[in-house]
Amino acid sequence: MNQIAIGSFIAKKRKEKNLTQEQLAEKLGISNKTVSKWETGRCMPDYAVIRPLCAELDITVSELMNGEESEEKLSQPHIENQIMDLLKRTEELEKQKNQMLSIIFIVFSMVLGALAGSFGGSAAGDIMALITRIFAVGMSVIGVVSAFKNTRKK
Repeated sequence: MNQIAIGSFIAKKRKEKNLTQEQLAEKLGISNKTVSKWETGRCMPDYAVIRPLCAELDITVSELMNGEESEEKLSQPHIENQIMDLLKRTEELEKQKNQMLSIIFIVFSMVLGALAGSFGGSAAGDIMALITRIFAVGMSVIGVVSAFKNTRKK
């Protein structure tokens, strides 16, 4: 799957329909910045918006995933359903991966916090404890922010 080719294809089909990014976004209930990200290949359309996007652009899911029109405009529902199922599973796995990373950051920050207590007793030890605590707080913040972002995407 070539995100750049898919993005260029989306842009081409949108322009053929004489739609602006804003108009397409409005029809799909998303922001025009999201359409821009697709068209520049920075991200892919979410699972939930793929079928409405294909309907608006008069393309099949297969054509979207290939980033080009096919000679035969025949839609094969079983193949498209398999593609959509695969996309949904991929999106779910990505969310799970992000949740696991959040948990790892939070657990690692707790380990660092506990480790910081073992330093001390000397000037160098106190500096090491301070640095370790700073890292622990930073990792904790990263983990919490990442977890918050993951819950907002659902």
